[in-house]
Amino acid sequence: MRATNELRRTPLYQVHKALGARIVDFAGWEMPVQYAGVMEEHKAVRSSCGIFDVSHMGEIEIAGPKAEQACNMVATNNAERLVDGKCQYTIICNESGMALDDTILYRINSEKFIFCVNASNVEKIYDWLCARVGQVASVIDRSSEYGLIAFQGPKARGVLADITEDDTSVIKGFHFAFVTLCGVEVMLSRTGYTGEDGFEIFCPAASTAKIWNALMQAGSDEGITPVGLGARDTLRLEMGYPLYGHELTEETTPVEAGLKRFISVDGGDYFGKEVIAGQLAGGTLRKLVGIEMIDKAIPRAGYPIMKDGVQVGEVTSGTFSPTLERPIAMAYLELPVSEPGTEVYINLRGKMRAARVAKLPFYRRSK
Repeated sequence: MRATNELRRTPLYQVHKALGARIVDFAGWEMPVQYAGVMEEHKAVRSSCGIFDVSHMGEIEIAGPKAEQACNMVATNNAERLVDGKCQYTIICNESGMALDDTILYRINSEKFIFCVNASNVEKIYDWLCARVGQVASVIDRSSEYGLIAFQGPKARGVLADITEDDTSVIKGFHFAFVTLCGVEVMLSRTGYTGEDGFEIFCPAASTAKIWNALMQAGSDEGITPVGLGARDTLRLEMGYPLYGHELTEETTPVEAGLKRFISVDGGDYFGKEVIAGQLAGGTLRKLVGIEMIDKAIPRAGYPIMKDGVQVGEVTSGTFSPTLERPIAMAYLELPVSEPGTEVYINLRGKMRAARVAKLPFYRRSK
């Protein structure tokens, strides 16, 4: 049994060490936070292609004749809308409608689905699923069997084509297919967490380094860059994508987080549906918004947001945007002050800094 204080390592740990990555503890894993630097890595994804190790994320299989029914008992989106080879963003909530995790659900076939869950929540979600739907379908934690590589950027598709004979261009957004890379069968999906085009490669754990190295070699003339968690965070923040533990927690609902389009009103009776339906009909007291700074200061998670001397919200994530070249943030604000353009102040350790509410996302790529 793994000691509780022992950090886990992905199949690419030695690759990161060889590349000179700065390694940090992230959700109990030794993960690269940066290689050459956050700014350089961020810009490479926007202009060329970046490669990420996300093998710390979990894969939980739901299997059996009632697998679809089981998924609809625990997730806000409607699994009945999926066909083989399609996936959907969905949120698993508790009975109070609070987010336990945000996930992507993959339909392999009518009797096999996979939830891709956040690293910090694998054990929690596995236990939750076993307790709530374990009598309806099989719940199997497959996380240790997979390596997972994200490959993002405008040149990603061209580089990927160099290591496969399969036509990956036919995979549409939020779809996936089984293809062969470097002689290895993988599940290749197209969802993304950066705002750029790209792919996620679910591969056998033992083959992860082989595929990573092949991509690095194939993309050497295209500016391929290994990317750490630091730039992954700045990229998703520019897109206004939530990060579990910040924008989504067990004290927030999907409605408050602005995720209404991922909430089904005609699907199964998932846990928390009554509370969520009430918020959809009656609204909420706060909402998730974008914040752009007027003064030169970088807002950080937890900083209070003030209006007329009264706290009206709190920053959930903040950074300096390499693309926009200015500080940005996401925050929960009370509804009366949540309209774009509303001027507020961020309390940065006792110093008030001017900011305004901004429309999300901050960045949209050119088609």
